[in-house]
Amino acid sequence: MVDYTKKSHAVYGIKYHVIWVTKYRYKVLTKNISMRLRELIRQGCESRNIKIVRGSIGRDHVHMLISCPPSMAPSKIVQYLKGRSSRLIQEEFPELKKKYWGQHFWQEDIFVQQ
Repeated sequence: MVDYTKKSHAVYGIKYHVIWVTKYRYKVLTKNISMRLRELIRQGCESRNIKIVRGSIGRDHVHMLISCPPSMAPSKIVQYLKGRSSRLIQEEFPELKKKYWGQHFWQEDIFVQQ
């Protein structure tokens, strides 16, 4: 059974499978960093009315199955989540500056499957 979300003028069941990786696939998402990253992603999704259906964080990548309103483009969702998490993670964990001195934490390309 497909779960549909009902609003005043729309009924939708949009889900995106989103994957993004760290720059150069460095395995930097250790326990402390991944726990903080999980919190940041949850906060960002809650503020934008995005529901995380499933998600996992590996040592060098993030997998998420998200559900969002049809008015939101998947590229804008990922742009917001990647930008916010990159900035805050690098501020909180100064040891990442050795590997990411250009302040580019995530790889440029993303993989979105509808």
